[in-house]
Amino acid sequence: MIAAAHTITHIPALATWMFQDQQVGFDLLSLWRQMGLLAKIVVGILFVMSGWSFGVMIDRYMAFNAARKQSRAFAPAVAGALRDGKIDEAIKVAERNKKSHLAKVVTAGLMEFRAHQDSSDIPGETIEASKRALERTEAIVHAELKRGLGGLATIGSTAPFVGLFGTVVGIINAFREITTRGGQTGIGAVAGGISEALVTTAIGLAVAIPAVMMFNYLTGRVEAFDVEMDNSSSELIDYFLKRRGIRR
Repeated sequence: MIAAAHTITHIPALATWMFQDQQVGFDLLSLWRQMGLLAKIVVGILFVMSGWSFGVMIDRYMAFNAARKQSRAFAPAVAGALRDGKIDEAIKVAERNKKSHLAKVVTAGLMEFRAHQDSSDIPGETIEASKRALERTEAIVHAELKRGLGGLATIGSTAPFVGLFGTVVGIINAFREITTRGGQTGIGAVAGGISEALVTTAIGLAVAIPAVMMFNYLTGRVEAFDVEMDNSSSELIDYFLKRRGIRR
């Protein structure tokens, strides 16, 4: 009983010893000050990755919205011009909607068609040439639409590991601090290392999660654009074949 009472009387002193070494702050500025140099470098790299990924997200989102908006205006206008056989007017409509993915593809086919319009007949080779022009343009537009998405996927997959590297560094620093204090294991001895370990992990996840989500969303939109371009190319080839039949 005497030993237990003696231990209880020393609990306040023990608590004071655990927390007197270092006041642990949890605001951003305090956490930054508690980090070591290597952990700060890791956080800096993660912020650069985050800035780049958000730049790609905004750029692709704006480009896709512009493509969608102009394509909705382009499709009925060019369809009306083609029904009337006005190839030049259809090309002018396409040139007014340069951000539209459909306009870029259709323009290539129409210009190839117009190049052979003066002949009395449109041979099969011309139709094949138009197909190849459409396919080339589709590939180019597809590459333009996917610009930056590869980097976004890379950031989404690597940011957690960069954060994990910061976690390992933080844990190493915590053990090193214990060693320099002669084996003392108070909260103050490990607070800096643990805080930087948790912060780098959290930042790594915060960078990766939006990047992965937006990559999947933007990839889905690119696939939808690919389907629309394929359909437009097929319809345009059908139009060329009908025009060849009319000329005959």
